[in-house]
Parts: sequence; structure tokens; C-alpha cells
Amino acid sequence: MTGRHSFQVPPSQPADPSPVAPRDQQPTLVADRVGYRRGGRAVLDDVSASAYPYEVLAITGPSGSGKSSLLALLAGLEPPDSGTVTRAGAQLAGTVPEGYGLVLQGYGLVGVLSAAENVEVVLQGKGLARNDILDRAEDALGVLGLEEVADHLVEQLSGGQQQRVAIARALVIEPTVLLADELTAELDHESRLRVMDRVFALAANGSTVVICTHDPEVAARCHRQIELTNGRLTSSR
Repeated sequence: MTGRHSFQVPPSQPADPSPVAPRDQQPTLVADRVGYRRGGRAVLDDVSASAYPYEVLAITGPSGSGKSSLLALLAGLEPPDSGTVTRAGAQLAGTVPEGYGLVLQGYGLVGVLSAAENVEVVLQGKGLARNDILDRAEDALGVLGLEEVADHLVEQLSGGQQQRVAIARALVIEPTVLLADELTAELDHESRLRVMDRVFALAANGSTVVICTHDPEVAARCHRQIELTNGRLTSSR
């Protein structure tokens, strides 16, 4: 069944990145000289980075370099120990702002709910009619090839399927900001193409997307890359 709110996915092929002109856009997210410590250890040290509308930004670097911590700061999940993190010029106050879609490590799915119910739950506070909620959840799962497992409990799904449910849950709200940690880590080639196509479609509509990734192919497809090493920014391109 095709819902009234249908997601459109471009063909599954490497797309030319849409043009991004930071000089013509104000950044959506700005980390300004942030420092972050965990367990007495400096995880991030004097890191500055910006992410813009219409952009997919990759954060790269080896394990333990601080990628996930920077993403958590940009999401408002953690405050920095020094420096500031702002969204549209306003400092984040330690809570996830409205309009954010998050795909974090562990996925945060509810194991006793079905795949569809995990997606539906994020729409229930938006004042939508029940049929609209069902249609949008069905469309979001269908885009990611999850039609056949929509009624399965999350705990019955494979790791890759759980990851796609988490992605569908983040995308179904059409977020203005999407922050994702290892977005394609457990996905096969076809699923990876589906996900990246959807991410680029979201950015093409003006959203800001930030992805932490170890995958060089995913990073190369993004509009820009920044690299962290031992908690410091070592490259930006």
C-alpha cells in the first residue's frame, strides 16, 4: 500500500553531490573550540566545525578519535566542557532540539514493539490522524526494504534490519537536522545505496546531515569531510 505521504528515492547510483555554498548560507550547527572530557581523559580538544543546510558532512577518523562524542555534542545530548555548540545561533541547552533525527550506536529501539510501532511512536506526538501515522510509517519502512518485517518484533530482527528501522524512525519525521553514527555499518550494498540516496534527498530539501563513518566510500560521496585524530581536528576538505 502506498500512503498519502510518500517518500521519493532517487535511483540507487552514486549521485553528484548537490552544490553547497557556505558563503551563501548561515551554518545550522557550529561547534566552536569545544573540549570534552570523559573519565578524566580529553576526548575532544579545541575542535571547531560547522554544518550547513543542503549539506551532508562526514566526520571521519579512527576508532577512539572522538567522532561519536562530537556527534553527541552536536545533538545536544552532552554539553561541552569548554567552548560552545550552537544551532542557528542559539546555544544548545543539553536537550535534543525539535526537528532532530538521530541514529546513534545501539539504535535505541524498543525491543517489545514491532518495527512499524517503533517508527509510529515518533509520529504520535505530532497531532497526526491515525491513518496518516500508519501510512507514513509504512512508507518509511518500505523505502528501506522492510515491508516484510514491519510487523516483526525488533528483538526478532537482524542487526542490519534493526539499523534500518532506526534510520526509518529518524527519517519519517523529515528532520531539519539528521545526525547519524555509522549509518551504513551493518548494511549490505543495496541497503547502503538506499539509505544514502534517502539521505541525499533529505539534504537536497534543505536539511543538514552529519554522519560519523569509517566507510571511505560513504565519506567520499559526502559534500565535505572533517577528520579527527586523538580528539583533535586534523583535516577538513
